[in-house]
Amino acid sequence: MKSTAVQIQQIQIGYEEYRYRTPIKFGGAAVDRVTLLNVDCTVRTADGGLAQGFGSMPLGNVWSFPSRVMPYEKTLEAMKRLADRIAQISLDCREFGHPIDLTWAMEERLMQAASELSREMRLPEPIPPLCTLVTASPFDAALHDAFGKLHGLNCYYTYGPEFLSHDLGHYLGEDFRGERLQDYVSRHPQPSLPLYHLVGALDPIEDADIATRVADGLPETLAQWIVFNGLTHLKIKLDGRDLAWDVNRVVHVDRAATRTQRKLGVSEWFYSLDFNERCQDVSYLVEFLSKLREAAPQTLSRIQYIEQPTARDLKSHRDQRMHEVSRLLPVVIDESLVGLESLRLARELGYTGAALKACKGQTQSILMAAGAQKYGMFLCVQDLTCPGASLIHSAGLAAHVPGVAAIEANARQYVPAANAPWADRFPGIFSITNGMLRTGTLTGLGLGAVPPSSPAPSRE
Repeated sequence: MKSTAVQIQQIQIGYEEYRYRTPIKFGGAAVDRVTLLNVDCTVRTADGGLAQGFGSMPLGNVWSFPSRVMPYEKTLEAMKRLADRIAQISLDCREFGHPIDLTWAMEERLMQAASELSREMRLPEPIPPLCTLVTASPFDAALHDAFGKLHGLNCYYTYGPEFLSHDLGHYLGEDFRGERLQDYVSRHPQPSLPLYHLVGALDPIEDADIATRVADGLPETLAQWIVFNGLTHLKIKLDGRDLAWDVNRVVHVDRAATRTQRKLGVSEWFYSLDFNERCQDVSYLVEFLSKLREAAPQTLSRIQYIEQPTARDLKSHRDQRMHEVSRLLPVVIDESLVGLESLRLARELGYTGAALKACKGQTQSILMAAGAQKYGMFLCVQDLTCPGASLIHSAGLAAHVPGVAAIEANARQYVPAANAPWADRFPGIFSITNGMLRTGTLTGLGLGAVPPSSPAPSRE
């Protein structure tokens, strides 16, 4: 055991509830609220050193636990009850180790706990692995944060052999034997990264699209947002089941963006396309691109990547091969990415990129970042409408993984109230200019997010 190893001593959990400024549509369901799970974790070394870390993440149940038979409240309840069990599993872990090793050792128990809870609650659909990762992510973040603070370092200085005993082969298999995690993450953050602004399916593009004004001083149309933040990267949510609507939506966005960017003197901007896994098959995507080429050929050159277009269960949909599309532009695995096996299967099926997300856990994210880099895949970082500490965590991940093209950060659009307590201390993250997050400021101890002082209910 390394002298730097830590043991979990205390866990505290608490929740924050927010209403969205405007709703977001996920896979056909409109979401108008968010529950944040906040976790404080105290760790100690064998010689008695103590430190406390903090982690936070939205419980995105509509995304991580989609269900046609259970209401929002039921899947959210399952995640909250699972959080209680994860807290107890963390406290029951009496091992000393690096945060990656502790999380790695607990993962099987977390998945078992989700299965047991599904049976006890008699859920008609079991809690998915993705949902378990999301629920566990603030615990993992708080552990990494505490470890860095204990040793007086930013977390990204703690992934070398002086802290981490194992090579990557221990976690990722023979392909990575002898390689070190520190070779796939940077100690120093990128100074800045482009921000991907979400154009939701319900979001107005122009004034004529506004049904009811919010009138809170923030932009209300895409054109206003482009001017307000100097945006150059737009993520367009699409339906996946209505070809005409999808093509027209992209054309409409491009028309408004082109008009606005020309007024600003901007000559280059980019789109990503998100079908929320709703395309029935790859042929829909191929036809969509063909129709888009006919309607607006200039738009294709602006598409940077396509986010996972078909069902997330890759094993059951091995016929959905992306090679024809990925020859044109990157196709990125997102919801399906829950471990190295899914990453390898995605590559076999023609996916050429990977979306990293802090909501899947710091441990999972940096290991998958190493795997994706090893395999030469396109990389981006997306969020789960992450506000506050979860956005700082996500931005830090993006800034420390080489090759990340851009980062999504849309809480400023939908839940700005949750960002408010953090904005003054991290202006480069919460106040966007020139379409960029100024990530070079994320050099603080641990994950770099010092929370506002508010007590959380204790669970020792």
